[in-house]
Amino acid sequence: MKLIQLYIRWVNQLNEWLGRLTAWLTTGLVLVVCIDVLRRYLFKATSVAVIELEWYLFSIIFLLAAGYSLKHDQHVRVDVFYTRMSLKRKAWVNFLGTLIFLIPFCIVVIYTSYKFAWVSWQLNEASPNPGGLPATYLIKAMIPLGFVFLLLQAFSLLFSSGLVIFANQTDIFAPHKPDESHV
Repeated sequence: MKLIQLYIRWVNQLNEWLGRLTAWLTTGLVLVVCIDVLRRYLFKATSVAVIELEWYLFSIIFLLAAGYSLKHDQHVRVDVFYTRMSLKRKAWVNFLGTLIFLIPFCIVVIYTSYKFAWVSWQLNEASPNPGGLPATYLIKAMIPLGFVFLLLQAFSLLFSSGLVIFANQTDIFAPHKPDESHV
């Protein structure tokens, strides 16, 4: 039981840290887009590298924030029934949904994308566009990496739900309260 709680705490802290880091990447993306828009409208100029940087940053944000989003229960779900359920029923929905859908999906994506990323890495793949960014392999490596973090959080959710169902713990799904040091 203590080992499960330790795992849950560790993964939650890891994805919390990753989410905060990703928030800074979001700031960077906003700055890059603003610079690109200013260059287009003021100087009638744009750059393939800047456009690619925009979608590189967006991709990294999307992939690395997936575990953080799951941790904070901010992923897409039809809440018509879920919000009215008791804590134990919510735990059952999370437990079964994670076990049947989320974990297998993460495993399939990791398995299929790591080969894709590995080949790209070995080829030292760069953008095929003239003036594009080098190191396309880095963005491709984010696919399996992002899903590894999501898988870790999926197991945390599975274990947390299991504690609610089988050990009658009630504080597992408590709303996230930010640390006082980060406020």
